[in-house]
Amino acid sequence: MESEALKEFVLLRVPEAEISQGAQYVQAVVPSEKAHTLLSELKSNPQTSFDYLFCLTGVDWPQHMEVVYHLKSTSLNHMVVIKAKINTRENPETDTVCDIWRTAEFHEREVFDLFGITFRNHPDLRRLLLTDDWVGYPLRKDYVDNVNMIAY
Repeated sequence: MESEALKEFVLLRVPEAEISQGAQYVQAVVPSEKAHTLLSELKSNPQTSFDYLFCLTGVDWPQHMEVVYHLKSTSLNHMVVIKAKINTRENPETDTVCDIWRTAEFHEREVFDLFGITFRNHPDLRRLLLTDDWVGYPLRKDYVDNVNMIAY
């Protein structure tokens, strides 16, 4: 699918999406409440067939947080980036995509562990890299690290 058609596909499903063309990928920022439905259709629709989630990560912005999904269609050979915008930093959460792409399970655990974003309906949401008694989320800008003294 060409970039323009992909942009139109997303905008028909999420009219408020913010679409841009990056150097490599079409990028769409969508409300986190609409991300799961859009991502599910991007995988299941034969026009898009995004069968491969090759990267999932979190981003901490001053006013909000995001979960970023890099998708590829191995059969149609196109890619897209979907950013689920979470409008709160206090208790950030969004729906899991483990039911769409099984590989998301560990990616989401890593984002939970390092950013504190909760994935609703995740089958095993617990810390992945840090110990269970760790306090805070080290990749958040408001994380206080007295040992390494990182300031943002």
